[in-house]
Parts: sequence; C-alpha cells; structure tokens
Amino acid sequence: MTTVGILGGGQLARMMALAGAPLGLRFLVMDTVADACAGQFAPLLVGDYRDEAALAEFASKVDVATFDFENVPAESAEWLAARIPVFPNPRALATAQDRMVEKTLFRELGIPVPDFADVPDRAALDVAMARVGTPCILKTRRLGYDGKGQFRIKSSTDADAAWAALGEQAGTVGLILEAFVPFERELSVVAVRGRDGEFRTWPLTENWHVDGVLSASLAPAVVDDALRDAAHAHARALAERLDYVGVFALELFLRDGTLLANELAPRVHNSGHWTIEGAETSQFENHLRAVLGLPLGATRMLGHACMLNWIGELPAATAVLREPGGHWHDYGKSPRAGRKVGHATLRADDAAALAAALALAGEGLGRCEQVAPVLSALASG
Repeated sequence: MTTVGILGGGQLARMMALAGAPLGLRFLVMDTVADACAGQFAPLLVGDYRDEAALAEFASKVDVATFDFENVPAESAEWLAARIPVFPNPRALATAQDRMVEKTLFRELGIPVPDFADVPDRAALDVAMARVGTPCILKTRRLGYDGKGQFRIKSSTDADAAWAALGEQAGTVGLILEAFVPFERELSVVAVRGRDGEFRTWPLTENWHVDGVLSASLAPAVVDDALRDAAHAHARALAERLDYVGVFALELFLRDGTLLANELAPRVHNSGHWTIEGAETSQFENHLRAVLGLPLGATRMLGHACMLNWIGELPAATAVLREPGGHWHDYGKSPRAGRKVGHATLRADDAAALAAALALAGEGLGRCEQVAPVLSALASG
C-alpha cells in the first residue's frame, strides 16, 4: 500500500487524506504542532521542517511527498527530493515563495502583471514609489498570506508609516512594492498537471475576499470565452515552465477586460474547495493522482456551485444542510479570530436554482451580506 507524506497538517492535508481513502492510500502528516487538524485522520509526526532528523524519519516512512501550504522551507523540500519523490518540485515551491521571483516569471511568460519593484532599503522605497506610482502596496517578498505582511500606501506621505510597519523585514524576507489594482473582479484558475505532462483545468472561479481572506467562491465564473481561454493559457504556461506536478491555483485580477496575475499558489487551493461536490473529480483527488503518476480525472463541473468560507467560528449547519445541494465541512479546529474553521458548498443544476438555495441559506445563516455579491454575479449572468 502506498503511503503519501504531507508536509503541513492543516485542513488541506485533512481533505487530501479524505480524498485518498477511496484510492487505498495511507498518509503520514508532518507538522510543527501536535494538534494539527489533519492528525485527526492520518498519523501525525511532529517536528520542525528544518530538522533533518525529523525529515529523515518522515522520508523513511513514505513513498512520495507533497505539501499543503507554500511556506514549507524550499530547502527542506530539496533535502527530501534527494531521497524520495517530491511533488510539486522544490523549484516551483521556491518560485511561489518569493513574490519578486514569481512576478518576474509572470512577466517573462508574457502574463500581464501589475507594475512592481524590489525594495531592499528605505531609499529604494522612495524610488519605487516614484516609478510605480500611488496608490500602491508594500509587501513582504516571503511568508505573507491572507492579507498578512502588507501595507497599503495611499500617497507619498504614507511612506514612513509603511517602512515603520514592514521595514525591519527588508533584510530577512525582503520587500516588494506593487502597483495597486482597482480591479473589477477577482478570479482564479485551479489547474492540475500530471507527471506525464497531462494538463487539465477546472472552470474559472470568481472569488470575493473580506480583510484579505477568501469569503466566497462561485463556479463557473460568468466570463466570456476569450477571458476563460486566456486564464487557462496562463496557467498552462506556468505549469510547463516549472515542470509542475500536482494542483495549483493562479489568482487573477480583471481590470478593463484584461487579466492581471496576482499570485501563484503551489498547492490545492481554497477557491477550489467547491470541486469536492461540484466537479467530476475534486482538486484533492486529482492532486493525489498527479503526484502518484496516475491518470488524471475529469474536471467537468456538475452544474453550478458556491463555496462559503467560515472564518473564526462555525455558524449552525442547519440552514445549509436543509438545501438539497448543501454540503458542510467542519475542519475540527477550535474557534479563533481569523482562523479558517470550515466551509460550506451549495450545488445546483443551474444558476437560478443555485441563487435560490444560496439566498435561503444566507438568510438562515444570518450571512446575507456574505452571499449578496454572489447573488449579484448570478443575476448578471
């Protein structure tokens, strides 16, 4: 029986383990904390990702390794790759971990991207602001996610405050200045590439964020064929350049009819959670198929789907579960401000039926504000 090792024991690893059970797979999860929620469904090895003794124990017990979040040290992935197969490869992981490297790659591949500049010191920030313009966003090059490690600069008078907030990190994780994009819509393409180079995408997804954290996702996004094809082409170009194996997401902004790349997530992705019930093959199963060298499953949608993300604490499940296409996911985490603790997916055969179910669920949950933008998007389609 094949054992898959997962670096990182959060909800993504948990859902991978659940998806792998029908395939007869075993799992070993490595995480730095003993209460990682994936440990409720798979054996858990607690250790530091940079501890070679812990990595050696991990490697000795698995046949192939992957990861469930992008902040696993690339050096650790490289150490493992010298001993066991690791997918996605460490180069892809390292690229996605550095916003400067990532956006440079986008530009090399001809993927439109907001203007950006490296900011190694305080003087460079003034130079970068003069070139990029304001408003703009100062970000850490590494380790930022869900809106963390960012400072929005509205005018040149905010430069000192931005540096006070993030400047200390210039010498450690590095800083990058990015032009602010007054986007009209946020979209993502979730894709998978197998060991043999086979490439597939799920339908384009539209996303809404609150305070930098995903709040809702709708699939398929209401877009024209040209935009859909462009998004899929950008994802394919990245996958082929990086020799990528597994699932990834390319996050995009839509502005004046043009798609601008925001970032690459080298893992299964929050905006693809709807695929569990809403697609022929979920992102989690296809990720496992890819890293094991198995044929990829069909990514065809089963109607229309909306995913609602639960942050901080779980609402009562009844309003979702009473809907015919309602599905509930509790990650087994204790409540905490800003923490992703679960999600729900509503699926229907057509957009009108999804809108009706979503409106009822939103009212029952007391989350009308959360579902409102999704209902608006469905109405415009």
